[in-house]
Amino acid sequence: MEWTEIKVRVPNEYLDSAGDIAQMVVPYGIYIEDYSMLEEEVEEIAHIDLIDEELLQKDRTKGIVHVYISPEENPREAIAFLSERYTSEEIPFEIKCESCEEEDWLNNWKQYFNPIPIGEKLLVRPTWRDKFDPGDRVVLNLDPGLAFGTGTHETTRLVLQVIEKYVGKGMKFLDIGCGSGILAVAGLLLGCESAVGVDIDEMAVKTAKENAELNGVSDKFTVLCGNLTDKITGKYDIVAANIVADAIIALSSDVDQFMNENSVYIMSGIIDVRSAEVEAAVSKKFDIIEKYEENGWVCLAAVLKKQ
Repeated sequence: MEWTEIKVRVPNEYLDSAGDIAQMVVPYGIYIEDYSMLEEEVEEIAHIDLIDEELLQKDRTKGIVHVYISPEENPREAIAFLSERYTSEEIPFEIKCESCEEEDWLNNWKQYFNPIPIGEKLLVRPTWRDKFDPGDRVVLNLDPGLAFGTGTHETTRLVLQVIEKYVGKGMKFLDIGCGSGILAVAGLLLGCESAVGVDIDEMAVKTAKENAELNGVSDKFTVLCGNLTDKITGKYDIVAANIVADAIIALSSDVDQFMNENSVYIMSGIIDVRSAEVEAAVSKKFDIIEKYEENGWVCLAAVLKKQ
């Protein structure tokens, strides 16, 4: 099978931010195409002023972020994630895919997605896998569809491992940027009384509801379409946000209004180079009680500072 190339075209002023978000999708790097300083860079590097006509015709106002998805990964998940995050960050964008026939990258990735044990209690099982041995693990049935969150990415695995440490019977769970609903559904399967998920992407909201039905918890799970906490009310014992660093920083200034005195705030989707910045913002209102790292990704657990 061929790899899938995702091309994201954005205005130059958003190129760095768009690249940071794209870096969350793959662990092996991205490529950014930027012609905004073409003449200056050619002169500085090559010391010539003769430039190929094809290069001179490139759009100088926009750059392209190239993301390469390996055959065993789900390109639809990457596209949905990028679309959701760019929309939430108000970054204008266009996304195109190349290098594969559509039927290949829409479906063939499924053959590589097998049941995944996570932490000590969970087994994430894709709905098309019938042969599996859960042992004494709780089975989370999942069809990610177009939404982000399968359990294969470090950000999701890390936050699931932290969630299972803190959830308990009777708790209320809030999942901000819920994607496929995997975090909230896991919380419910592990004993939470109810859960609310919110996502800016309507397709993610639809998928999260379907995954709740697959796991028999739809009566306990409310999914809302909105940005961060603009549709949220009430108090929650567990608040999870598997999003991007900038969104976590913004969220941390007012998420405390949805928490009880002993609630736990779990954050993931943080690139290690942004961890200190996120921790500084979070620490204004929270004490960070745990920090987990895997392959350049960071997950934090925090509680409200005592008055």
